Amino acid sequence: MNIPSQISTLIAGIFITLISLWYGQNHGLLPVAASSEAGDVDGLFNLMMTISTGLFLLIQGALILIVIKFRRQKNDQTDGPSTHGNIPLEMLWTAIPTVIVFVLAVYSFEVYNSMGGLDPMASHDHHRQEIAHNHQMSPSGQQGNESLIAMAPGQGTVALGIGAPPGQEGQGEPLEVNVAGMQYAWIFTYPQTGVMSGEMHVPVGQPVKLNIEANDVIHAFWLPEFRIKQDAIPGRISQLGFTATKVGDYPIICAELCGSYHGGMKTRLIVETPEEYQAWVQENQFASADTMEKAVAVNPTTMSEGEFLAPYASEMGIDSQTLQHLDHSHHHPGIIQ
Repeated sequence: MNIPSQISTLIAGIFITLISLWYGQNHGLLPVAASSEAGDVDGLFNLMMTISTGLFLLIQGALILIVIKFRRQKNDQTDGPSTHGNIPLEMLWTAIPTVIVFVLAVYSFEVYNSMGGLDPMASHDHHRQEIAHNHQMSPSGQQGNESLIAMAPGQGTVALGIGAPPGQEGQGEPLEVNVAGMQYAWIFTYPQTGVMSGEMHVPVGQPVKLNIEANDVIHAFWLPEFRIKQDAIPGRISQLGFTATKVGDYPIICAELCGSYHGGMKTRLIVETPEEYQAWVQENQFASADTMEKAVAVNPTTMSEGEFLAPYASEMGIDSQTLQHLDHSHHHPGIIQ
């Protein structure tokens, strides 16, 4: 049966559309979504997967059809018809990508805004007028390791990064965590409770505000299951906000090439019930206070970061491999930088 080309084109269009819509929602390429922000990011990703699947099927299908239908017949040595272009078709395949890019740009803007990216107290780059405290130099000219113990945002400065999402500004004070990145570990300080740890704990359902800074080179704080990532910049405070929605144990990864042992710069984010989180705070408050007192009594100016942190590693959740990496970066700086 000879099906008219208009009908076959319509059937192919419906077929491609249904496959694209299905695969855009069932691709299985993303990890579990564990934050309130993840839904918006996943929606944008699913739309891009739907569009890209449709374009792939359309273009590859057309190529296969052309190869089969217009292939050279046996013993046919003649030239094909001379074609000088098709203006309407060229306008069409220029307009379609333009519309797609415009739609994705607007959608991305809305997702970024819904995550707090347009928070005026978080999104603008206002350089500090003075050197960050974690880069203060000791009298001997070496950087002091006391910056590894506590890190707080500069007073009167505007942070970089993503702030509180619209509508959440008045939902109570968020849990604040100061994040210090170094080769090759993350240190988390809780200024509201005085707890210091090598892994992060947060209660489920409570907004969290991270103040992120680097002690040496640029790092990137990445939570794949939360769909958020923020650069950690030496001398600057980067802000990042999120709300965990699922109890669990999630990886924290450095997503910026920061040296030879970059791949080992990993730790954990543990999302707990409010009761479990309070129990963890109670358990670690006194240990962190004792660690702080011990660290103040130590002269760190001639020590590597690994040597400085070694006595407190178990209390902070830092493993021995990370300490070895820190020592290696101190004794062989030429390899790391």
